[in-house]
Amino acid sequence: MKQKPRWTLEMLIAALAVLCALLTLALLVQRPAGWPALAVLVVLWGIGICVFRYQLRRWTAKWVAGGSFENSRTQYSLESLSQPAALLSGETVLWYNTRFRTALLGGEDRLAGRAQKLLPGLDTAQARTPEGQQLNLADGVWNVHSSTVPGGSESMTLLVFNEETALRRIETEYKASRPGYMVFLVDGYDDVFSDMLDSERARLLEGINRVLEDMIGRGTGFLRRVASGRYIAVVEERHLEQYAQRGYDVLDKIRALDPSVNLSISIGIGRGAKTLREAQDMAVQALDMAQGRGGDQAAEMTPDGFTFYGGVSHGVEKRSKVRSRIVADQLVRLVKEADHVVIMGHRMSDLDAIGAAEGVLRICKICDVPAVIAVRQDATLAGSLIDALCRAGQADDFIDPKAALPIISKKTLCVVVDTYQLGLVESKEILERCGKVAVIDHHRKGVGFIEHADLVCHEPYSSSASELVTELLQYVGDRDDKPSRVEAEGLLSGIMLDTRDFTLHTGVRTFEAAAALRRYGAETERVRQLFDVTMVEYNAKADLVEAAQMYRSCAISVSGEVPPEARVAIAQAANDLLTIQNVEASFVAVQVGSGVNISARSLGAVNVQVIMESLGGGGHQTMAAAQLKHITPEAARARIQTAIDQYRESQKKPLSKNEPESRKKEKQG
Repeated sequence: MKQKPRWTLEMLIAALAVLCALLTLALLVQRPAGWPALAVLVVLWGIGICVFRYQLRRWTAKWVAGGSFENSRTQYSLESLSQPAALLSGETVLWYNTRFRTALLGGEDRLAGRAQKLLPGLDTAQARTPEGQQLNLADGVWNVHSSTVPGGSESMTLLVFNEETALRRIETEYKASRPGYMVFLVDGYDDVFSDMLDSERARLLEGINRVLEDMIGRGTGFLRRVASGRYIAVVEERHLEQYAQRGYDVLDKIRALDPSVNLSISIGIGRGAKTLREAQDMAVQALDMAQGRGGDQAAEMTPDGFTFYGGVSHGVEKRSKVRSRIVADQLVRLVKEADHVVIMGHRMSDLDAIGAAEGVLRICKICDVPAVIAVRQDATLAGSLIDALCRAGQADDFIDPKAALPIISKKTLCVVVDTYQLGLVESKEILERCGKVAVIDHHRKGVGFIEHADLVCHEPYSSSASELVTELLQYVGDRDDKPSRVEAEGLLSGIMLDTRDFTLHTGVRTFEAAAALRRYGAETERVRQLFDVTMVEYNAKADLVEAAQMYRSCAISVSGEVPPEARVAIAQAANDLLTIQNVEASFVAVQVGSGVNISARSLGAVNVQVIMESLGGGGHQTMAAAQLKHITPEAARARIQTAIDQYRESQKKPLSKNEPESRKKEKQG
């Protein structure tokens, strides 16, 4: 670097300081009168002091750097570096080499400038780390490393820059070209196409092929059909990102092929995997998750978790009972291999959980294996059913979860009913201590599910867990090994609870299960008595309904604590609010301790599962719940309204001339 401009600048600064001093001396000798002379004197003094301090700082910085940095060996060694280098005095750029001026300053000289102005975003502390700091400078990417000699405001810092523009471009291209794996599955393929004419089936299958080929054909991936209604695709990460930004609108296109047919597709996507095999495994898990949530949606699995798209339509009912026979045989085998069986549902168990648990208990009795139902009788919404079973001489069937721990061994089987979430079971200790686990549930899947279960009977198309257990009972034991009248009524009460007296989420198999329970002796009059409420519960329900307010076609009721014996009124109030005109969904939030419990219901037009998942809960499309910790009821109301707003916005779809509206992205927390 040439030093002549540097000395010229210093001489100009020194000359300015001397000129200010001479002018000040002349004013003092002549002693002119008046305020103007005094003002000139003050200005000259100010300029002189500033110039002197500035020059003193430069001389001090040179002295700190070694007393004679200019023309020293240190300067010449740094000048010859192939990388750009700069020297800071505090926050001021004191010196830089020719490579720095050429590569980062466009050949201009800008000495004695602020470092943040020349190098926006510079953080010397981060640059001192082994990884350095990445900066975008002069239309390139640079990695800067620094070394600082402490000295307070006059500390000296050496910066060395390495250009990584080409490397970062290669990195970006590498990430964008990473392969992702996709699995497509037509929901309920056999049930949808079994009764169709060959020509109609061919027309729809051709439409599915055309939609998927058009989707994959826009990029560099490939699509293959591997079985009836099942496809796989391998595409680059850049194209997966485009699909995600469009909300996987292929879901809408498949559904629009024939509105008269309940046609939909589920997609599992594996992204961000280290290998293609790992991406395939992730895609299969994601597809299982999408199917477990009811189908007609896309589920992405990455190392960070799941992301869901779509999932707003009703699932396709499976009419075949072949799987029920297989599950029944597997459950009987697991029961007979166990020394004990412990059955439990979710916390604050309801009629569906206890009814299903009693049905599984009957299967264990048929297999002649000792079994108990673990339930907190002081924290249940099915007290009427438990009392009825106790009056029928089955009080020994129930045990407190803590009292069940001593009988558990590695040969004990734990059967979880009416929930799949690890965080919602009656007792995690029981689940952890048992050697084997079976899960029977009908809720749509989400994150936090019980992993590594030995048997999973999960049907989101089913109305209730009691319906699933009723089907299993029909394939277990002999003709005389059937549930008692009280047990059948418990199972029927579970179905009636979750279907709201057969008005929601019912299918052919739901009525077949109810008919079977009627044959077992269940009487609807007695079942209705299980739903009777006390005056305290009725008053609590009435207060909650009265406190409801409308918000975007949703009824929201927020309240303080209700009596513990009246907590069943929360769900009942949510159900009653749906009977009001123009109410598409209801949300009842009640304070419980320092938190708030939310019960959500809908008639199907609003997917309350998605709304509750955004609040950390879950459930079914028409029935869901969430628990908020350390929050006031009014703050909970605000969060519910925000979740409703997000859901409503996600359902606003841009109109397209000849194609369906794209589905918006919905995430789980």
